[in-house]
Amino acid sequence: MSTYDSTASPRAVLDDVDRRLLDLLRDSARTPASELARAVNLSPASVSRRLERLERHGVIQRYVTVIDDRAAGDLTAFVEIRLTGDTETGVLETALRDMDEIQDFFTLAGDPDVLVRLRVRDVDHLQRVVNRIRRTGKASGTKTLIVMYAWSRSEAARN
Repeated sequence: MSTYDSTASPRAVLDDVDRRLLDLLRDSARTPASELARAVNLSPASVSRRLERLERHGVIQRYVTVIDDRAAGDLTAFVEIRLTGDTETGVLETALRDMDEIQDFFTLAGDPDVLVRLRVRDVDHLQRVVNRIRRTGKASGTKTLIVMYAWSRSEAARN
């Protein structure tokens, strides 16, 4: 079963202050409410209420630490997956959910059917993960791409 839900609740209504708070949190999820409040000219209590509402409506799903995987010695790779003729993407998604190395799962229009982004320790670890994907019996073929260098527009905008 796919996680895409066409019956999901409509988007939350956000004003300019909400959007500014989200931009500030994208830059640093550890920004204290008092600092956020100064940036948007509101009281810390008002900002806290807004953040709670954004969390309740699922706009803010979690607070994370962004790790530079390369600096940590990890590899990032993408694996293109072509499905067997009778496999639906949701079935593969379910089969791959327990693989901690998979960071992102994308279904695509065209060829390939699925693209996953992996974080692994080294090339040997990558090979083991790709073999596990193949052993699901859902893939008719894979193509692996190792990331040698990356930048992010969202990260570049913060610097």
